[in-house]
Amino acid sequence: MVRATRGVYESIKTRILDGSYEPGAKLSEEELAAAVGVSRTPVREALRRLHAEGLVDWEANRGATVPAWSDQDLEEIFELRALLEGYGAELAAARITAQEIDRLRELCAAMERHAASSAPDRADLIAVCNSEFHEIILSAGRNRRLSALLGAVVQTPLVNRTFRRYDEAAMTRSMAHHRELIDAFAAGDRAWAGSVMRAHILAARATLGNGA
Repeated sequence: MVRATRGVYESIKTRILDGSYEPGAKLSEEELAAAVGVSRTPVREALRRLHAEGLVDWEANRGATVPAWSDQDLEEIFELRALLEGYGAELAAARITAQEIDRLRELCAAMERHAASSAPDRADLIAVCNSEFHEIILSAGRNRRLSALLGAVVQTPLVNRTFRRYDEAAMTRSMAHHRELIDAFAAGDRAWAGSVMRAHILAARATLGNGA
């Protein structure tokens, strides 16, 4: 049962994150069970786990659905991200190690390579690197409570969806923000790092808002 639940969980999670399931789509236990060849019990357990992680919405009368965000949801999520990640960047500027900065540079270069490519999955490849980039910054702040707070705020499907909406100008701006963040960390400048991170998050909000 545990193995079956884990397999169903990974399958549904992958489809949510890669956009196969559109925001607002209903996740039928019966249809999911038939699709992966299991009973409804492991599907139900997988959906409960995904709900606990914020990747699935659950309502008594509707069952499980893929999260869809209203304008108010977007405002709340991105405003909180700007505040919390801005503060996290300030902490990181004072505490980050040389090894962590080196890894940020590697990720930044990888994102720039993907951004310059014409691969159909370039947005997904950037999103993977971007996730590690932000995780390193958060970890460098050495504040576990902040990490827990952000874990409840950051919506991975929403972040991935943002990258898919970037035009070339928005992509160039995002890559430049990453480079400037690294410069601010190398300089140990808390105010600089915090301001760049806040601008970075709010610019992403504006991009998603133009057609979300």
